[in-house]
Amino acid sequence: MARRCELTGKGVLTGNNVSHAVNKTRRRFLPNLCNVTLSSDVLGRSVKVRASAAALRSVEHKGGLDAFLAGSREENLSLNLQRMRREIVKAQAAAAA
Repeated sequence: MARRCELTGKGVLTGNNVSHAVNKTRRRFLPNLCNVTLSSDVLGRSVKVRASAAALRSVEHKGGLDAFLAGSREENLSLNLQRMRREIVKAQAAAAA
């Protein structure tokens, strides 16, 4: 299973541990991934995602999963969420018409 956020695409970063003697050894910075269930109001269903804690805060800030997905770029989303985004945009367009 990849260590990548399904909502934002945030993944593993690499860097150095630097000691007091300035010895450098490679290390990995892992994203804070959480398994959560998010619900879509427009579609009336929920979806299980593996998202970073920062992405969950962004979802809440934008006003829910529907608003977050509608305003996000498709290349950052997982395939499952790309499909869901298209369905949400279609449903919102149908409701507006």
